[in-house]
Amino acid sequence: MSGTHLTRRTLLTAATAVALGTTTARAAAAGHPEVPTLWKEFVRSPLTHPQIPCVGRAGYRGGASRFPRPGTVTDVTDHGAVPDGVTDCAPAINRAIAAAGRAGGGTVTIPPGTYRVDDVLRIGDSNVVLRGAGSGRTTLYATKNLTELIGVYGSRYGGDKSSWSWAGGLIWMAPRARWDSLTAAVRARSWPFEGWTGNRRDEWETLTPVAPARQGSWTVTVADPSALHPGRLVLLRLRDDEDHTLLQHMAGGGPGPAAYAWDDKTKLTSYVPYEWPVRVHRVHGTRVTLERPLPLDLRPEWDPRLTTHVPELTGSGVEGLTLEAVETPQSPHLLDKGYNGVVLQCAYDCWVDDVTVRHVDNGFGLVAASACTLRRTRVAGRGAHHPYFCREGSHDNLIEDFTIEQRTVPAPAGTQLHGINVEGLSSYNVWSRGDMRMGTFDSHRGLPFANVRTDITVDNNGRHGGDAVAGPLFGARFTHWNIRVTNGRAGLMKIDGLAPYSATVGLNEVREFGQTDVPDFAGDLHSRLELYGTTDAVRPRNLYEAQRALLR
Repeated sequence: MSGTHLTRRTLLTAATAVALGTTTARAAAAGHPEVPTLWKEFVRSPLTHPQIPCVGRAGYRGGASRFPRPGTVTDVTDHGAVPDGVTDCAPAINRAIAAAGRAGGGTVTIPPGTYRVDDVLRIGDSNVVLRGAGSGRTTLYATKNLTELIGVYGSRYGGDKSSWSWAGGLIWMAPRARWDSLTAAVRARSWPFEGWTGNRRDEWETLTPVAPARQGSWTVTVADPSALHPGRLVLLRLRDDEDHTLLQHMAGGGPGPAAYAWDDKTKLTSYVPYEWPVRVHRVHGTRVTLERPLPLDLRPEWDPRLTTHVPELTGSGVEGLTLEAVETPQSPHLLDKGYNGVVLQCAYDCWVDDVTVRHVDNGFGLVAASACTLRRTRVAGRGAHHPYFCREGSHDNLIEDFTIEQRTVPAPAGTQLHGINVEGLSSYNVWSRGDMRMGTFDSHRGLPFANVRTDITVDNNGRHGGDAVAGPLFGARFTHWNIRVTNGRAGLMKIDGLAPYSATVGLNEVREFGQTDVPDFAGDLHSRLELYGTTDAVRPRNLYEAQRALLR
């Protein structure tokens, strides 16, 4: 249902059904289920609530429950892949994927068995699905890391860090031209920007300026609609001004963000302009309706415009397999060699389903990826640096039914464990129905804002990261909803004293120990805390699912 057709009566009816629930067993098990004041407020103003973001459209195709099932184009064994665990099958699998791309899309199947792969598997064409027989039946055994395969990847911010600590995957989903340009830059030691507008952020052209509008609007007025049509993916581009009022807006505004020292946060300011990919839903004269409501206000001082971008990867997926890297000791912090799992980059409306990664440095990555869904994913084995990472302006993604298993070997000295990472102005992402047997809610600085973690059990034993020059841990409208912390550690779970204009709802009692943070912004944070000290008592139990019901 379009946001322009939502009525208060529709919202209240749907909200009541979701909040009260249809399964009395769950309610009884919780003891005393309660509907918090925050939820009642949200229902009255779901697109503009000051503490809770509207994320009901997160994920592939606005949160679609099913993924496409395109017809089979080819089988990897037809191209020479042999499931003997010895033969290098990467060339055969990449040939099969390329054949599906030349055919305009389709499914590439991988029968049961173990396939050795000595290279990166690349999905560079839209509407291509790589499908195994199930994560317990099809295994890809990866023997090499990204440093060996592509080269040393230094940080564009200097120092001796390895960017493979937060970028790249042994299954890499990215538009073919974008992957070529990225890897060419790495080999040339010209460390690139990784997002939607190219290695130097110069691959874009203005389509049209956009008139001022308010956060939560579905429709904007443009100066020139001639290049716009339904279904076209565009970038909404917002630049900051000298007073950093855009960054202040992302932090909720007011005296605290106004007094914050933004100028020396050079890593953070390098993330601006804010770039938000979105499809055009309808064009009527100069009025353009988008498929998602605006994430921020559009103000003249931020020069709002719709622009082009590098060609996207869309409609592609990876399903039903395990990617197991050769087991090696975890590298010292920020020196990962790149035994990484699956990454989606410059991808929109793509997905990963029923995929396990094992013995990886970094598990599943969203890098300048938007409107993608990761479902039934699992990180297992010897322990990872970032089990999940979400960065470089990734927006509107859904990670649901995810598991981070307990590591199988002790952590080597000098390594770090983060958890479910978000950073770099990434916004409106959702982590839902998670089982985190280790790790933490890693807000990795870089002013991520308007993100939701809901219905998650976590043994909170990781540490967050982030350079001081990356700026605040949190922007506005962060929400932790129905979180079960098994070891009682507060760090980055109870965020009412850290995140501005945010909410912590339905969290069991926790206490400070280990890494303890202080708020980035002075004064009243306007952050809310409800149903603290409860377990599974809050209704609705899952904030994302309840919001999705509202926006149908």
